[in-house]
Amino acid sequence: MNILFCVVTAITVFLSIALVAVLYLNRKPRSTMQRVQEVTYRERGYKRSIPTVNTAGQRFFAGVRWVRALLGLSEAADLAGRLASAGYKGRRPVDVYNASRILGPLVGLGLGAFIPSQRFFWMMALPATAFIAPNMILSRLIKRRREKIRRSIPDTVDLLVICVDAGLGIDQALLRVSQELGTTHPQITDELLQINREQRAGKLRTQAWADMAARSQLPDIDAFASMLLQTERFGTPISKALSIFADTIRLKRRQAAEQMAAKTTVKIIFPLVLFIFPSLFIVLLGPAALSIMSTMGTMTK
Repeated sequence: MNILFCVVTAITVFLSIALVAVLYLNRKPRSTMQRVQEVTYRERGYKRSIPTVNTAGQRFFAGVRWVRALLGLSEAADLAGRLASAGYKGRRPVDVYNASRILGPLVGLGLGAFIPSQRFFWMMALPATAFIAPNMILSRLIKRRREKIRRSIPDTVDLLVICVDAGLGIDQALLRVSQELGTTHPQITDELLQINREQRAGKLRTQAWADMAARSQLPDIDAFASMLLQTERFGTPISKALSIFADTIRLKRRQAAEQMAAKTTVKIIFPLVLFIFPSLFIVLLGPAALSIMSTMGTMTK
């Protein structure tokens, strides 16, 4: 038992250190710092730092893929799409996700072995939690990114209206808006630049917009893509359509705010009943109850 415990602990520690080292060596600089360096060193020819190919990282993830194939673990068909919805594109995020689902249970097994009380329970619970945690974290990242994209839609549409009214075409306007919103709304910027790259690669404009709506899975983005598709198909003036859509977005935001304000009167009932009212009853009726109890005590004597 002691030999098995030492072997499991050694393997867990080694794999954990290897995963941390690979993630540290392949980290990317923050987008804010890159933007500051671009502005500061623009005249000196500064360029964004592109991470070089790491041979050790490739070998590590190739080993992870071999272990997955050996264990018979198949990759989810929609994993790449979910990672793209969270803002992580390419093969490397898929490898990191798969590696975390393999190494995480091993780390949990090693940690559970160090717990003296109920060791068997923790050696079963921690690996299961570590196996489920990446999926939960990914779902949370997707939800947070979609919320940020939803909040950036009004600013994007307003800038599109300004650019189109100034005489730019829709493609040039999308590219210009993506440049202006790169710092404040990087999520919608990635989507707009993705559309531009797909069009330059030969994809049809309508198909690129439909793919953006499929990636985001937001009602506002879907309505925006449908509006652009209709203007492309029927020849409607794009500036007028964008102005109407911008007014619609503002109306929906105002109605949503009014709806949330109307719900507060109902939601506040529960904290009032559970927390505020008992405290008021104790403060107001407590002294009277104590005086009544003392009076009744003296009368019985």
